[in-house]
Amino acid sequence: MAERALRGTRLGATSYENDRNTDLAPRRDVAFDCPKGHHFTVPFAAEAEIPAVWECRVCGATALTAAVDLPAQKKAKPPRSHWDMLMERRTIADLEEVLAERLAVIRERRGLADATQAAPAVQRKSA
Repeated sequence: MAERALRGTRLGATSYENDRNTDLAPRRDVAFDCPKGHHFTVPFAAEAEIPAVWECRVCGATALTAAVDLPAQKKAKPPRSHWDMLMERRTIADLEEVLAERLAVIRERRGLADATQAAPAVQRKSA
């Protein structure tokens, strides 16, 4: 029994299994090229879908597979401005009509204010 005892080892600290009589899953190495010139390979399972991009192991940039071209970029819509949204709701003729109405209201207020006050109006600064 003394020959079979494992002296000086901790249980669970190390595995005493070996790779004999085991078959590993089929794998393939995929090469990636970083835009900064780094080249590395990543092992994938044979039936796995290979991504077009992968993070570079050296610098963290987005690396592309050596066999695949650039991935198709999504078509981005340009940002809409306030004017674009306004033009979706109104025409130029409508806007000119609204402007004329508002200017008439402002001119009417100024006319009434000038007639009621004899003293010059104090000019206020806007916020």
